[in-house]
Amino acid sequence: MNRPNVILMMVDQMRGDCIGADGNTYIETPNLDYLAARGTRFRHAYTASPSCIPARATLMTGMNQWHTGILGMGGGQGPIPNDFPHTLAGELTSAGYRTHLIGKGHFTPQRAKMGFDSHELDESGRMLRHGQKDEYRTWFDAEKRRDITPDDHGVDWNSWVSRPWHTEEYLHPTSWTMSRATHFLAQRDRERPFFLNISFARPHSPFVPPAPYFEMYHNGTTPPPSVGDWATCHDRPEVAVDPNAWRGKHSEKRIHRARSGYYGEISFIDTQIGRLMNWFRRHQPDTFADTWFIFTSDHGEMLGDHNLWRKTYAYEGSARIPFIVTPPTRGPAASRKVADEVVELRDIMPTILDAAGVDVPKTVDGQSVVPLVQQPDPNWRPYLHGEHCTCYSHEQEMQYVTDGKRKLIWLPRIDEMQFFDLEEDPGECHNRIDHPEYQTEVAKWKGYLVAELAARDCGWVADGELVSPPPEAPLVSPYKDVRWQGAA
Repeated sequence: MNRPNVILMMVDQMRGDCIGADGNTYIETPNLDYLAARGTRFRHAYTASPSCIPARATLMTGMNQWHTGILGMGGGQGPIPNDFPHTLAGELTSAGYRTHLIGKGHFTPQRAKMGFDSHELDESGRMLRHGQKDEYRTWFDAEKRRDITPDDHGVDWNSWVSRPWHTEEYLHPTSWTMSRATHFLAQRDRERPFFLNISFARPHSPFVPPAPYFEMYHNGTTPPPSVGDWATCHDRPEVAVDPNAWRGKHSEKRIHRARSGYYGEISFIDTQIGRLMNWFRRHQPDTFADTWFIFTSDHGEMLGDHNLWRKTYAYEGSARIPFIVTPPTRGPAASRKVADEVVELRDIMPTILDAAGVDVPKTVDGQSVVPLVQQPDPNWRPYLHGEHCTCYSHEQEMQYVTDGKRKLIWLPRIDEMQFFDLEEDPGECHNRIDHPEYQTEVAKWKGYLVAELAARDCGWVADGELVSPPPEAPLVSPYKDVRWQGAA
């Protein structure tokens, strides 16, 4: 039996609502919309720990964040370990797949294979050991025609500032990433199935797409931010003056400019996906017919929602992600265009192994969504538990539980709780935690969170109630330094 190929397209910091197929009428994503139309879009997809390192650890291992040992970026955490007993690429490599990563890995050390046969890196501004450059920057220096660097646009890595890309379009890292992907596909060993991870470093800031992609939004309209009636705590003028501030209220003009750059980055990625589809049709139509396509992101970006920027929050802009699974055309078509089950990055590894016919290791906590492409599963998980340690501020360390329809958030360091009816209030503008008509539901969802934390025996639950931890004691998984080997 011929084994299918798999292309995992991952972007960095893309919100789940920034696809036309999700109902966003402002953004242009025709190629992603086409993939969604051919496959299944999971509208309740989340990242349990919404920042780069913990999210990528979960994706590469299929483990939940407790078992990866990384509960965020910050307080008491660490880098992605490189000694997991099982990884997505490692299992496929052992099964005979040719495995290759192009773009962002964010592994430590940066040349760690994480199970891949090979990789070509674009690690944004992170330099390799002893100041060596990754493949993208080495290529850029060889290709440029004048004294210029990829950073000369002047925008920092976590800034809300936006502007057009400062040099030729083909020198943009998004373009380079897809150019290397088609090169790999053209040169690969045709006798082996392949797993290709195309890992774009955008739309993560800096928001600097090529000029036509910036202007297509800056000269038009973008959606206004959602600002909750509870969000005045983040209207901090003294903080907002920082071009890299994580919170603060900005003018409509500034927010529109930031969103223009962010949307432009996404549309430019979409164009590169169109390049890939066109290349397949012209050069390898048979390969295209035997390939699974999966598209997702590690986390989202607040973009001014609730006067917040960046990620690490439980709110929809930060925690909800795109998640599209498109089966090969030479095989059964997806029966479900949209699925309602709540899915997470831990489900990527078992999904791909299932599609490839490779056994799923016992260390994996996620579930394959391949069956969900064809029919609903009434026994699917009823909710997802997520969290993030203290990062920008102790105020925003969080725990959350959701099914995509309801969400309970606990900010343990300040002992504040929020409850949102996402069906009635998708922008999370109205905290229903104290509303009488929601108290039965609040109790149920609080019970889910209590059960999750009590099972850890970490001291955050006493007598069936949540207990705010002391500020000097970060929550650290017992698997931070000792790898999880799976359930006995």
